[in-house]
Amino acid sequence: MNRRLFLATIAALPTLAERGSPAHSAPRFQENPFTLGVASGDPEATGVVLWTKLAPSPLDPDGGMPPASVEVTWELAEDESFAKIVKAGKATAARLLGHSVHVEVEGLAPDRWYWYRFHAGSATSPVGRTRTLPTPDSSPERLRFAFASCQHYETGYFTAYGQLAKDDLDLVFHLGDYIYEYAAVDSRPRRHANPKLFTLTDYRIRYAQYRSDPLLQAAHARCPWFVTWDDHEVENNYASELSERKGADVAEFLIQRANAYQAYYEFMPLRRRSIPRGPDMQLYRKASFGTLAELLILDTRQYRSDQPNGDTASPLNEAALSPKQSMLGQSQREWLQRALKASPGTWNVLAQQVMMGMVDRTVGPEQKYSMDQWPGYAYERMALAQFMAEEKIKNPVVLTGDIHTNWVNNLRVDDRKPELPVVATEFVGTSISSGGNGSDGLATLTTLRAENPCVQFFNQQRGYVRCTVTKDTWQSDYLVVDQVSKPEGVVSKRASFVVEAGKPGAKPA
Repeated sequence: MNRRLFLATIAALPTLAERGSPAHSAPRFQENPFTLGVASGDPEATGVVLWTKLAPSPLDPDGGMPPASVEVTWELAEDESFAKIVKAGKATAARLLGHSVHVEVEGLAPDRWYWYRFHAGSATSPVGRTRTLPTPDSSPERLRFAFASCQHYETGYFTAYGQLAKDDLDLVFHLGDYIYEYAAVDSRPRRHANPKLFTLTDYRIRYAQYRSDPLLQAAHARCPWFVTWDDHEVENNYASELSERKGADVAEFLIQRANAYQAYYEFMPLRRRSIPRGPDMQLYRKASFGTLAELLILDTRQYRSDQPNGDTASPLNEAALSPKQSMLGQSQREWLQRALKASPGTWNVLAQQVMMGMVDRTVGPEQKYSMDQWPGYAYERMALAQFMAEEKIKNPVVLTGDIHTNWVNNLRVDDRKPELPVVATEFVGTSISSGGNGSDGLATLTTLRAENPCVQFFNQQRGYVRCTVTKDTWQSDYLVVDQVSKPEGVVSKRASFVVEAGKPGAKPA
């Protein structure tokens, strides 16, 4: 057991093994090596991460690349025509990192847009657009961003990303379920390329298939993204070191998790601080959009306790209310509280995965709450809300994905008690494609609101949420797609909700 855990721990140390290995400086490609596009992420006031991955044959086990590292050059300019190049350099597409490239560009001007591209051999990548954030002590007038999640390739087309790429956005949050680990299923709009995922090669091929989607590529190329995961990047409803498969060997699952985490890093525009160490990866982090908004990106999978009550919908019983249950883990929880307490932001944004609203989904006196969401960790969830109330945290707003439906929730310390004051607002975004076409859900909204005073809005269509933030107001627009089973879906605005600064809780715009 100890030996197998040791093997799991060292499974994802590619950069150390690769150091000193020379990169091929003049590769020749028979096919375009930039089939997966470009992306940027984790922006700061003076820097940003630029990403690409060489893959002439993206669905091959090695991406169609030779068994050697490759030298890549990059350029960043003030203009789309690259007449004013401000930064340029060389990077290594490391073999043991799947020939991915993560360039951390520093020394940039704050609060401005740039364009970037890569070269490998005689090939040139598509052009991407990115930006730096305002300095932490500045006072920007507006932040405009979108958040999205849950893009099951098989169950629908990524139509929503076509509209998102046209929006005038500063950045995007992706809140998890970037891929799905399931084996291929026939009779769906699209088909997974390989069986259920376990090995590093399995995960690489699945990410490559998703990243080959042109609408997803366009959205990535438009502005920088902050990414975090949920469960399907590894396995449905896993909790820390525990597989959903009952009786699964812990060491074997940690090896699977190490494979999944490495593939996630390889395909995401993340900084070196997030390079996985075996089955561990640092993903929770924060950024400041001036003093307008503090952006806190959470990880609610890697450190959580096992779901109580066998992960079945249950009342808020002793198991769900146990102080031993933790969604965040002690270190992340303490980090979050320190960050909130020290925040200079007018708005404090918690970008995370599972619904925080304590929503009873059963009509009548019987109560059933999801044990995979925050109600399964109700003690920690209520303690966090109590902390925000007592410390007078300014304008906390929770962004959520996961459940393939749109919600607006006005959060109290205990959502079962409508007499308590509202302390925060939660906007829950639906899926990009997971679950198929969906429906409007008006009848369900009426039932939910009768059972749950916190619920202000509910919708079952696909899409994403676009947010416009100023020092006085926050507006969330719910963009929905009429169908995802075919590629010609139409995007429209279904609803808008506004939060006024200093007045927690959302109201229809």
